[in-house]
Amino acid sequence: MVTHMKTTVELPDDLLQEVQHLARAEGTSMRSLMEEGLRAVIARHQAAGRFALRDASVTGNGLTAEFAGADWARIREAGYGDRL
Repeated sequence: MVTHMKTTVELPDDLLQEVQHLARAEGTSMRSLMEEGLRAVIARHQAAGRFALRDASVTGNGLTAEFAGADWARIREAGYGDRL
């Protein structure tokens, strides 16, 4: 089982310089900082979770007697009136 994999990462020069400076200041390695950053991004995405639409359904027994058997045009006209 592989526990580590080597890879090449291309970074903009200014970001590389910032990472090197921060690594020296904290007495750690660039690898350690990149690992920390990637884990933070993964955690943020996992915490966001999936979007769940709230239940906005209403109680009731369907159409009122006035609209039982009515076609969609009649129902739409009643709901929107002259705004169509």
